[in-house]
Amino acid sequence: MPLLSENPGTEKPSPENAFPATLDVDGLLASGWRPLAFQQFILKVHSRCDLACEYCYMYEMADQSWRSQPRRMSEAVVDRTALRIAEHAAAHGLAEVEVVLHGGEPLLAGPDFISRTVRAIRSEAADVGTRVRVAIQTNGLRLDEEFLRLFERLEIRVGVSLDGGEKAQNRHRRFADGRGSHAIVSASLARLTSGRFHRLFSGLLCTIDVRNDPVETYEALLAFDPPAIDFLLPHGNWITPPPFRDPDSSATPYADWLIPIFDRWYSAPTEETEIRFFTEIMRLLAGHASRTEAVGLSPARMAVIETDGGIEQSDSLKSSYHGAAATRMHVLSDSFDAVLRHPAIAARQVGELALAPVCHACDIVSVCGGGLYAHRYNTVDGFMGPSVYCPDLYRLIGHIRTRFARDVARMKGGR
Repeated sequence: MPLLSENPGTEKPSPENAFPATLDVDGLLASGWRPLAFQQFILKVHSRCDLACEYCYMYEMADQSWRSQPRRMSEAVVDRTALRIAEHAAAHGLAEVEVVLHGGEPLLAGPDFISRTVRAIRSEAADVGTRVRVAIQTNGLRLDEEFLRLFERLEIRVGVSLDGGEKAQNRHRRFADGRGSHAIVSASLARLTSGRFHRLFSGLLCTIDVRNDPVETYEALLAFDPPAIDFLLPHGNWITPPPFRDPDSSATPYADWLIPIFDRWYSAPTEETEIRFFTEIMRLLAGHASRTEAVGLSPARMAVIETDGGIEQSDSLKSSYHGAAATRMHVLSDSFDAVLRHPAIAARQVGELALAPVCHACDIVSVCGGGLYAHRYNTVDGFMGPSVYCPDLYRLIGHIRTRFARDVARMKGGR
């Protein structure tokens, strides 16, 4: 198992002196390294939310920049973003890009604004021969027939956040007055998953709470017939550890929670759904590249456009410290090509060069990839550290590797 010999530093953050601010991008370019074009653009079309989830990294953790963001993205920012995406696609010959409408809660932007946004982006992209796939990630509260008909017309795929059954969902995903959201979200999911709208359904996003029964949680999600499920580790780092994750302990509460789900899912007689975390680990074990930032060493090719037009990194970094996701670049003044040369963006594309020595020495480094970037933060090394979930990731990947290897060997032996 990788050695975590000491808990990384817990001094006051000094990001200007820590990785990735110290990355020499000019040196990388001189050595022949070249950044890869962005393929996914996450648009924060609305900066507020109609739930008050207590674990939310946007509102409840270190970065409070949402307070100064306009509630809704302006049409001027939408139009310039559309131009920037088309400009970037043309420069790199991209046949297709993905745009994800996000928030806050994106449905608060309203159907007319969402329609205008999608049409503007697709119109600009069409002029340079690029197809735009659009998805939206919603808490499901406002997912009514009007929105579903709009998404059907615009071919927008819909992901919904749901933490499990009634008890699990209402533990965290509550209104500001304390009311649970399970009944409303379940009704929205029934509309989405029945009849003609089911083809729009991209899957469920579930944030793990180890107090919930794992298999019961999985089966509650499975009841909605999702094409895919994303189980998310709660955001945290060495300074602000996630719930029930003691950085000084070798205990593996999150692996212990996920392994029964993996065994239940992997042993099913027919494929019930895709669980992306498990699927990507198995892809990596088989020698393929990862398609997610949660594991593996694939270059991150995603940019976030905030409500005010600021261009940022993955918003999960907002769990680290105030301003962690910022690049100080803006769609009105900066191209996405310029953003690719920002040290923080380049750091997400250089693979093992961005990993800590302890990760380099680990036998599963090519699979784990250091874990989610946001979970590596400490105030001595910045983001060049192991994941705060290191023991959990090692145990989970080891368990999957053992079962996967056994089945591969059995198949080869049966030839």
